[in-house]
Amino acid sequence: MEFTVAGAPGEGTTCRLDYRAFAYAGKFVVGDTGKAFLRTEDGSDAVPEWTPAEPLPETVDPGEFETDVLAAVSFSPDRTDPACCRIRYVTVHVACRGEGVGPELIRRTVPWLADAGYDRVRIAVNNPFAYEALYKCGFAYTGEETGLAELELERPADEPALDHDDVERYRAGLTVFRDRDGDAPDAVRRFLADRLDGEGDGPAGPPDPRNTLTDDGPS
Repeated sequence: MEFTVAGAPGEGTTCRLDYRAFAYAGKFVVGDTGKAFLRTEDGSDAVPEWTPAEPLPETVDPGEFETDVLAAVSFSPDRTDPACCRIRYVTVHVACRGEGVGPELIRRTVPWLADAGYDRVRIAVNNPFAYEALYKCGFAYTGEETGLAELELERPADEPALDHDDVERYRAGLTVFRDRDGDAPDAVRRFLADRLDGEGDGPAGPPDPRNTLTDDGPS
């Protein structure tokens, strides 16, 4: 995989992703955010054997899609704190989910943001799988939530969060998800029970951010 930054925030960079393969594909068509990607090294199709579940409308030209992308991330400065960069959207090709591609992209993006002059990086997540994936990238739960009930995670741009290894803080975020998701899918309930109740072989505390390509849940 090759890491590339297509453009910094405000440079007008856009990317056309196949919406059948990527969640949030429409967010990468707008040019106000910065964007980075994991691509195939030779420009070949990211998943040549993938077959879409539905055909494209006749009005959509498949040749407009960038087909060498495995994962994409968009980012821009926090509106109230320009020293902090917010990761806005992370999306992974549907055929590559669960393979750790999303966390790998974040791991490569954060040092670039540090070199670009940001002091901190922040992201909001709405599910425990994304929460776990960001912990694998050195983020930690801030104890805050957005107006959309997403949990806020943050880390310095040049090192993992100082409180990353705080077991109680890590578990507090997972508990928020469990308390609000009474009708959560079985996979979510099993995941939370593994982390919070010691069932299965899950870790008792936050995952080691030095591990790579070990994403356990959907990216």
